[in-house]
Amino acid sequence: MTLELTGLMLYSMWVVLGLMGLSFLVGLYHSLKAGTFSSSLILAYLQDLLFYVFPLFLLANMTSLDPTGWILLITYYVGALGVVLKYLASLKK
Repeated sequence: MTLELTGLMLYSMWVVLGLMGLSFLVGLYHSLKAGTFSSSLILAYLQDLLFYVFPLFLLANMTSLDPTGWILLITYYVGALGVVLKYLASLKK
């Protein structure tokens, strides 16, 4: 089974990973500036990869199993939008 990120799915994954990376860098900057750097920042980032990105990859791989061709695509885009909104809200704080 190969990864099937095509078209808008690829761009939405880039946005998700870009916002995750930006959030990580902002958190790293704030923790280094405050002098409170710990491994929990890195572990939280890895946990977010497991909880948010991995299910998106699973949905992308399952699109070939969808007989309609659009149900799993909609769930993928809704999930990606939810992750984007979560990280935009966390960057706003």
